[in-house]
Amino acid sequence: MLLARGSGDDPDGWLWALAAVALYAVITYGLTYRARVRRGSAHPARDAVHDLKDREDSQPARQRYVSRLIMLGGALVVGLAALLTSGPLRIVVVGLAGAATVVAWAYYDFRTARRTPAPQ
Repeated sequence: MLLARGSGDDPDGWLWALAAVALYAVITYGLTYRARVRRGSAHPARDAVHDLKDREDSQPARQRYVSRLIMLGGALVVGLAALLTSGPLRIVVVGLAGAATVVAWAYYDFRTARRTPAPQ
């Protein structure tokens, strides 16, 4: 007979879940920074912070919605992987899930980004 494992007494699991949320924030900033660099911003780091604060996104609503679904779904998968595994397996599973999420998110961002013509 198998019993479900609870996480009530395991503060380590909650730390992993919080780490997944922090990773979400760092990746959001990184992708915003990369988009600003690609658009030729004079101060991409400062503009990326303002973009996060203002949330005035240049993407159409559908693309923004899909991008957020990828981000939140990935954060959920990484958080669940952290809560449901333990030991060395946790590190491997969380690392693989996180890497897959980042790749999927970056690929979607790359495929839907508006291209600016190169200066001639």
